[in-house]
Amino acid sequence: MNEDQAVSALSALAHAQRLRVFRALVVIGLDGLTPSVMADQLGIARNTLSFHLKELAHAGLVTVEQQGRNLIYRADFSHMNELLGYLTEHCCQNVPCEVSDPGARTAC
Repeated sequence: MNEDQAVSALSALAHAQRLRVFRALVVIGLDGLTPSVMADQLGIARNTLSFHLKELAHAGLVTVEQQGRNLIYRADFSHMNELLGYLTEHCCQNVPCEVSDPGARTAC
């Protein structure tokens, strides 16, 4: 992942409704969700949801597959992991980070 891709992904996630949509897709996993189910679950208007899904797809964070008459959206876990890897690439000066207390900050 390069800097432009990271900025695009982070920018897409920097909106409360898009973040909620992405998290819902992460939670549901590889089964994915249709826009109508997402709209109902998240309380987002369908036309608004369509816009947000387009932004997430453009950033590479979600994929879409047509199954019959339905569109199935899924989180792109490989892209998500690339983003996390990019953000933590030089974490703690290349020394493994450890979390001693789940509520505490990561210690290097």
